[in-house]
Amino acid sequence: MPRPFFLTVAAALVALQGLVLAVWAILVLVHISTMSVTTAIFFLAYAVALGLCAFGLWQLRSWSRAPIVLTQLITLGLAWDSRHSNVAVAIVLAIVAVVTLGCVLHPASLEALSADDRG
Repeated sequence: MPRPFFLTVAAALVALQGLVLAVWAILVLVHISTMSVTTAIFFLAYAVALGLCAFGLWQLRSWSRAPIVLTQLITLGLAWDSRHSNVAVAIVLAIVAVVTLGCVLHPASLEALSADDRG
């Protein structure tokens, strides 16, 4: 089955989120302290996980859907929380999360991913 356009968009956005997290982890390491090292390790691990999930979407693997949906819901929570301190960041986070959710949950995407479940 060919990969739907919406899954391609979702995979690209999730890969971008992973890249941003990896860059953020490196920036956190610039301010070396015990807390920043553990935070950077967490961000790097999450970045790798998002990269794997983006690759899973690219390969039409249904297992990648749940962690991506969870990540987007967390991102929407972060956007809501940051709406008072940095409106521009909140808007970008919300837009990326909503577009990614829409692409992953689009009927064509669900059909393509369910083909993996059917074998």
